[in-house]
Parts: sequence; C-alpha cells; structure tokens
Amino acid sequence: QVQLVESGGGLVQAGGSLRLSCQASGRTYVMGWYRQAPVKEREFVARISQSGGRTNYVDSVKGRFTISRDNAKNTVYLQMNSLKPEDTAIYYCTESGSYSGNPGVWGQGTLVTVSS
Repeated sequence: QVQLVESGGGLVQAGGSLRLSCQASGRTYVMGWYRQAPVKEREFVARISQSGGRTNYVDSVKGRFTISRDNAKNTVYLQMNSLKPEDTAIYYCTESGSYSGNPGVWGQGTLVTVSS
C-alpha cells in the first residue's frame, strides 16, 4: 500500500496563498485532498485523475484552489490562493482506486491556519 506524506501547511493571513504537497511512496491512481476544520465533519476539497486531465472541486474553493500532479515525482499539489479564515483546517492527501470511489489511503494531514 502506498504511503502519503503531506507538507506545506502553516499560518497565513487572509488573502494569502499556500501550496500543499503530497509525496507518495510509489505510483498512485486518483489523488485527492480532504480537510477537517475544528468541530466539523471531514469534507472533500479536490481530486485529480491519474493522468491529470480531470479534476473537480468543492464549490467553496472553486476559482481559488488548484490541484495538480507530477507523476514523475509521485507528488500531488494543492495551490491555495485568496485564502479565507474558513479554510482553516487539517488538510489530508488521499488516494483512490477510481475517480468515483472513496479514498483508500490517507496521509497524516497538514495544518493550515488562516488568520483574519
């Protein structure tokens, strides 16, 4: 089973940007990002197909976040722009066996804090 390690989280002011990275230990299929804010349910953020040709996002981040991947480096990224305090959460990298399937592998998470 592949292992996923996230990095790039931190503290940023509202309106700022961060780029999260997720390094996989091997080849991956559909990759995604989920997040969990304090006292809230974990929610889907974005996913990308194995080729990178298909992506989708939760409505609240459309136009602000971009998911991408570099298969040669076994890495997936989440570029987050125009950050808002409500984006504060632990962000988890995931892998799924299919585009519509639930994640089967999760990273340990990286904390993003957006101050107002």
